[in-house]
Amino acid sequence: MFRRLRGQPRLPDPSTWHAVRARVPWVARLDGERDARLQQLAARFLAEKVITPVGDLALDDIQRAQFAALCSLPLLEFGPEGLSGWRELIVYPDAFRVNRTHVDAAGVLHEWDDELIGEAWEAGPLILSWADVESDLAQPRAGFCVAVHEMAHKIDALDGVLDGTPPLPRAWQREWARDFQQSFDAFVERVDREEETPIDPYAAEAPEEFFAVCSEYHFSDPRTLQQEMPQVAGHLERFYGPSPFL
Repeated sequence: MFRRLRGQPRLPDPSTWHAVRARVPWVARLDGERDARLQQLAARFLAEKVITPVGDLALDDIQRAQFAALCSLPLLEFGPEGLSGWRELIVYPDAFRVNRTHVDAAGVLHEWDDELIGEAWEAGPLILSWADVESDLAQPRAGFCVAVHEMAHKIDALDGVLDGTPPLPRAWQREWARDFQQSFDAFVERVDREEETPIDPYAAEAPEEFFAVCSEYHFSDPRTLQQEMPQVAGHLERFYGPSPFL
């Protein structure tokens, strides 16, 4: 599914990319062809996106390239179209608070704060916690990668519906929707029974969170995903390409 990039921006400086490979385990394990693709995608990301650190956080060129590489990992097969529809990456030093409101069926307004490590708005910015990205890099096989999680939401939203099914050819989309729904329903039943699950129970929150969490496992703990949900693992390997940790 990868498409040739037109008007490709200048690739990251070789010394910068060498530092990114040293810091980002998923990148370090890519073969030469996929590494070259990721460099092109990261260059496009850096040219098209504004990276805004919050508060006292400052990001140097290597750290910005690191974010570009992490956010581009899920696009190795999908291509640069996955960067469409938004312009800014906001980076907080740590987890951040977001005020939520909801009006229930009785017309009562409920208000509360959520503490988040990442967020992706359908047409707005992608937001990440620097501390949690660093934690993911320190434990790349632990089943977590917040940058992949939030990018999965961005890809999911490209067809206008955040539902756990990204834009796909029609026949594949039907197979994907069927297999993901079956796996999601079975997983929700296990979580509702309060079973211990090898997959993070947050995946039971909604179909879109199921897709995003399973995407994290594809990159950071693919063997667990294959053992627990082989059909989902098969679709994600086709969609993202082989996991760097297989």
